[in-house]
Amino acid sequence: MRISYLRQAASALFALALLTPVAGHAAEKTVALSVENATCALCGPVVQAALQQVPGVTSVDIVENYNINPPVTARVVFDDQVTDIDALVNATTNAGYPSKLALNTGG
Repeated sequence: MRISYLRQAASALFALALLTPVAGHAAEKTVALSVENATCALCGPVVQAALQQVPGVTSVDIVENYNINPPVTARVVFDDQVTDIDALVNATTNAGYPSKLALNTGG
């Protein structure tokens, strides 16, 4: 009888743990970075690869428009519990393409 009670208590605790919201639940964020020094068709893929290596980044879209300055914008979706904008900027800068926040699109 005691084992049965312990099993029921363990089952109840397990169910409660599954239903309890996790504190600090990660939020997906999307930002656009203006990327400097990207002057050719090979630059965009290098920037994309650098950003994809940052832990927490879930997607990177590169928009190239050589009629504007800077010609490359990187749209990055990331988990804000794992990384932040500074890490994204550092990744592009370390790859030779300094960037800055262009537009915070929420998320």
